[in-house]
Parts: sequence; C-alpha cells; structure tokens
Amino acid sequence: MILAIDQGTTGTTVLLVDGDGKVVDRRYRPIKQYYPQAGWVEHDAAEILGSALEPARELIGSAIEPVKAIGIVNQRETVVLWNRRTGEPVHRAIVWQDRRTARICGELKADEAVFRAKTGLLLDPYFSGTKLKWLLDSDSAIRSAAENGELLAGTIDTWLTWNLTGGKSHVTDITNASRTLCCNIHTGQWDKELLGKLNLPECLFAEIHPSQHLFGYCQIEGLPDGLPIGGIAGDQQAALFGQLCVRQGLVKNTYGTGCFMLAFRGADATIPAEPVLVTAAHSPSMKQSYALEGSVFMAGAAVQWLRDEMKLINDSSETEAIAQSITDTAGVYVVPAFTGLGAPHWDPHARGAVFGLTRGAGRAHVVRAVLESIAYQTADLLSMPCLAEHLTELRVDGGASQNNFLMQFQADILGVPVNRPVDIETTALGAAYLAGLEVGVWSDFSELESLRRTDRVFEPMMKNDRRNELLAGWNKAVNKVLSNQEAS
Repeated sequence: MILAIDQGTTGTTVLLVDGDGKVVDRRYRPIKQYYPQAGWVEHDAAEILGSALEPARELIGSAIEPVKAIGIVNQRETVVLWNRRTGEPVHRAIVWQDRRTARICGELKADEAVFRAKTGLLLDPYFSGTKLKWLLDSDSAIRSAAENGELLAGTIDTWLTWNLTGGKSHVTDITNASRTLCCNIHTGQWDKELLGKLNLPECLFAEIHPSQHLFGYCQIEGLPDGLPIGGIAGDQQAALFGQLCVRQGLVKNTYGTGCFMLAFRGADATIPAEPVLVTAAHSPSMKQSYALEGSVFMAGAAVQWLRDEMKLINDSSETEAIAQSITDTAGVYVVPAFTGLGAPHWDPHARGAVFGLTRGAGRAHVVRAVLESIAYQTADLLSMPCLAEHLTELRVDGGASQNNFLMQFQADILGVPVNRPVDIETTALGAAYLAGLEVGVWSDFSELESLRRTDRVFEPMMKNDRRNELLAGWNKAVNKVLSNQEAS
C-alpha cells in the first residue's frame, strides 16, 4: 500500500492505493475558507495539517497490508510562513486564489521579461513569491525575523513534510518550486537575482529535489516512525503523471476548484510567445522535464458559488440533471471571474458577471451557464496554438469530470474526444505512483502504463456553426469583464 495525501483548496483527501494502482480506501476532511477582504483568500495552516494527519492515522490503522511510503500532492502557490523553533505559523496561509498582490505585480512589470525567461511564469498574484513579499513587507517584525533566519517558508508540501518529519526535513520538489517566481526552471535552483527583485532572503526557502525522491521519514505521533515520504508533486503536475502523460503532445485537464490544462513537453523548456506558462513537470531525477500550462481560476469553485452564495443548488451533483432539463441557456452567459481571469487573459482586476438575462431566464439557465463557462474557459486555453497544436484527445480528471453533461459539452465545444479514466482522482494517484516508484512498489514507468483504465470517451457531436455561434457569445461576454478591454 501507498498512502497518498491530497491536500486541496477546499479540503484534504487521504487515500490508500494498492499495487494495482487502485484506490482501496479514502477519507476526506474539509477546511475552512477565510475571506478577510475582497479578493483575499486564506487558510489556517494548522487546520490543514490536522486535516491530513487525522485521516492518515485512520487509514494506516485500518490498512490490511503494510503501508510502504507516503506520497504528497498539494494545492500549489499557497504559501505558509512559520517560526523555525516553535513551528507556529506567523500568519494564515495565503491561498493561490488570493489577489492582494496585484499592486506588487504591477510595480515589478519592468522586470517581467526577466521573470518570464527564468521561471516560465508571468507576473500575477497567483504565484507564491509576491505573497511572501507581501507578508514580509506588511510587518517589520516579520521581515526582521525572516532576515535573521528565525522563520521558514514553503508551499503546502513543504509545510506538511516539515511537520510529518518532526521538523527534520525543510524540502520541496521541483514542480512546487517552479510555481514561486523564485526558482530558475533551467537550473532547478532558487535564483539570487529573482530573490533580490522580490527582496526575499534565501534562508527562508526549502531544499529543492526531484518529485520522486526520499524527502524524509515520519517522526510524528500517530504515524509509524520511519515511514518514508517518497514522492511530492504539485497537484496539476501530479495529475499529469497520474494520467500517464509522459510523451510529448499528451494533454490533460483537471476540473477541480480551478481548471488546469497541461501539455507534456519533455526536455523542451522554450518560452512561447503566447501567455501560457512553462512549468516543471514530474521528474524521477534532476534530468528535468517540462509542461505547458493554461490556468483557469474558477471551475468547481463556480459551482460552489451556485450552492453556497446563490443557494440555487443544494449539492453539485444536482447540476447535471438541471442542465439537461433545458435545451440551452437561452443566451445566458456566466463569466466566473470572481478572482480575476487566468490564461490567456491574465487580468487580476476582471470581475464576474452574468449576461443575457431575459424575463424567461431562470434557475436552470444560470446553472447550465455556469457549467458551460467551465468548458468555455478551457476552450480559451486552446485558443493558444502552442497548447492546441498537438491535441487529438483531452484526458480529464477531477471532481467536475464526473458530470456527463459538462464532459459532453466540453467535447462539443472543443471538437475533440474527451477521455475520462475510471479513477478520476489522478492527482493522488500521481503522488502515489512517484512514492511507489521510489520504494520499489513499481519497478518502472512501463509497469504503470498498464494501470490506466478508461471509463468513457465523449465524442464531439455539435455542428461547427453552432459551436462558432456559442463561442462568439462567450467571447463577447468575456470582453465586457476585462478591466483593460483588451479584446473589445
């Protein structure tokens, strides 16, 4: 057995994965979302740790076979800052969705070409580096403690591993490091020039290792002493590996809180002209591989908005039947830019809107329009040729991929087949595969390839004229929410 800790934006899922790559047991714990100001999103780092530890202890206690290793997959870009001696966070974790650093990003625009060339990223509040800068700039005592070596920083993988190993391992993997604006993806190391531009002391940062690596051994109450942590990856790169996308041109899309499309590129780290991210992919060694990534900030989170804020549904599972109860949205479009827009627009100031309402529009039209918005945003990613050029099939995973209406509409609006696996929790599987390879549960990647099982392939059925008409309506709606009206 491998224990996979999947620490996500809205909660933590811990799974037991057997030698056949099957999930045999799982536990889930939600975590609280904090919104102290408009556009700000925070988590309690101590709660995150507890949400991983409690179910991990339960599963290890109930496992009928020995657990050989732990794999960790995490929400990326969310950052924690804590006291090296006490282990206490000095501030709530700032979440990847948080937009408070838009001003900082604006002030750094003159250096964007340097950041782009070295990190493959764009200057956006999404990434960890400006969040850390904000934390240090917001309190002189925090900055002084950081510069004196009293504090440690890290993404959620680093925070969990440090605690699981009793403070022995301050580490991260290359996929998480590559999302910070501080790591040079060509060297695989923290970059002194970038740290200088962000005014961040290097002593804050963890050691960078390959995704498949012995990161440390558990030394925490309730888990077996010496249990190795053998794999770590950011959630989207873990899903890429869990979908077994390790050949150039293979593309996956994960429908979680956000929506993230990654195309595997092998050793090619060329920075394209389009506003798409180049990011480190999973690596079994320091021989680095890369992926192109398009990021959508609001996917499943938009469905949560229907449930929690709008009270239009009681559960996300209702949306499929509601959407299928009508033939179309009657011209209603929802642009869920609640925390700005990601690729290809990269507009942190855009805000959500509903368009096309008439007297006949009702609950079902809005619900269906939210589901369609997820597919439209994915189509926007493929408006960038570097992502679209090799696509012949889209491999999908994540919670919202269970929605048959959404997956069929996605195939229709893209005009390519959508392939859904039997087990859609491929982020956790990716981490389990990495850890299992490290401790010898699987001998090599070819052994893993036989484990992927397809549940259903959704073939496109929509006529081109209808597809073009719907996309034109979507583009018109998006143009109206862009803060700089770039596409109007």
